[in-house]
Amino acid sequence: MKLFHVHLKSNVDVKLPEAVLKRLPKRLGIVTTIQHLHKIDDIVKQTKGVLAGQVLGCNASQVEKVNDDIDAFLFVGSGEFHPINVALKTGKKVWLWNPISKNFGLLDEKMIEKYRKQKQGKLSKFLNAKRVGIIVSTKMGQKNLMRAYELMKQSDREYYLFACDEVNFAEFENFNFIDFWVNTACPRIEDSRIIHIDDLIDAGLLKLKKGSYEVPIWKSDLGLH
Repeated sequence: MKLFHVHLKSNVDVKLPEAVLKRLPKRLGIVTTIQHLHKIDDIVKQTKGVLAGQVLGCNASQVEKVNDDIDAFLFVGSGEFHPINVALKTGKKVWLWNPISKNFGLLDEKMIEKYRKQKQGKLSKFLNAKRVGIIVSTKMGQKNLMRAYELMKQSDREYYLFACDEVNFAEFENFNFIDFWVNTACPRIEDSRIIHIDDLIDAGLLKLKKGSYEVPIWKSDLGLH
């Protein structure tokens, strides 16, 4: 089956109101999603900010490159999933401007603190786990098998690999010998029993390096096809 990826661009006007520009700090990093990426240069000119680039929910590496040069970020787009990731990665304030609804504001600090505490709790559970299940997606663009291998090499825990296309949390009960789970796929796969592998990297618990590691994959059905 052939798969076509179609890049859809938003044609909405990205001109920021003067009232918004006055509230933004001077040392500002600009981030957006792929729908508005073609207009990011216009936003940089208006704000006189620093271009950080595109952010994905699963990848905010662009913001880390400019983090030392700015005081805050401006996220141009909709929703809070992407800006939350930016805030957690950088520790900086994130302003939100939706060019469609024209809503503007500052990302809630209480929400960020809530996510930080959740991650700390998950890190503690991971460190205390003896048997860890690693979720590896078979979806295009989400296959991170090498990261799973590196984690298995760098820790003396007992690991089990679960290759899947879809995750059904109810199926976790069939594997109750697993103390905790590590997700190598989309970070939107969220549960109190799961920590994303990027959080282990950010915490210094996993250092990525090249190379392979041959291990048996537990071919099962976590809803897991």
